[in-house]
Amino acid sequence: MKEKTCLLLILFYAQLLSYAFISSAVPSPYPDPTCGPRDDLTVVRREEYDNGRILDITHRYREDMPSWDSDELGQFLWLPKSMKNGSLANNSEMKMPTHSGTHVDAPGHVFQEYFEAGFDVDTLDLAVLNGPALLVDVPRDTNLTAEAMKLLNIPRGVRRVLFRTLNTDRQLMWKRDFDTSYVGFTKDGAQWLVENTDIKLVGVDYLSVAAWVDLIPAHLVFLKSREIILVEALKLDNVKPGIYSLHCLPLRLPGAEGSPIRCILIQ
Repeated sequence: MKEKTCLLLILFYAQLLSYAFISSAVPSPYPDPTCGPRDDLTVVRREEYDNGRILDITHRYREDMPSWDSDELGQFLWLPKSMKNGSLANNSEMKMPTHSGTHVDAPGHVFQEYFEAGFDVDTLDLAVLNGPALLVDVPRDTNLTAEAMKLLNIPRGVRRVLFRTLNTDRQLMWKRDFDTSYVGFTKDGAQWLVENTDIKLVGVDYLSVAAWVDLIPAHLVFLKSREIILVEALKLDNVKPGIYSLHCLPLRLPGAEGSPIRCILIQ
């Protein structure tokens, strides 16, 4: 009995030695923290890619960006599992309203019957969200009224238009507080656009396509047909007016009437 116990102990220690040998022979997938600082770990966050051919017009999410529900988004990102605290990998969690930052509206946003029928962001037409787009400067002394739309003289056949307004000049998306004096579409401006152009995608440079005074009425005009897609809070600083190739991709969120969206322009 004593010999059998000794044999088992010998086998146990031999197995431990073999594990130690294998772990020392196989390189770790993680960096060695004892190697000291590296000179290739400088982070560069870009707004342009491929020598300026690709422009990112999506706002980077920040805790102090304006939000519908309060005057700031607040903490929206956590790191519950951290390598620094012993986890095998870093794993973040995120929580924020679906209409935060650069985002898209689905028809169910303002029509209850559409919401219940399932017209969510997962049903939006990617053929509308991707393709040639016209970026225009709106007169700085007006909301997006019918008169302002007439002055822009947008030709028939144009399906996607991004409207840069005084919101960009005032840098409203860079300010903490939500500002109800932002420029947006009035009901008559939305109606004129629907009746007199072929536009199927409307992009604006603040959190709402509709002016504060016509918040719901203008949304209703745009989304009633379920053919027009609204992209809001685009980052249009330093982007010249003209024709681009627009590419916008919302998250696939069945049941959601809005979604964060990544949008780029290609020259």
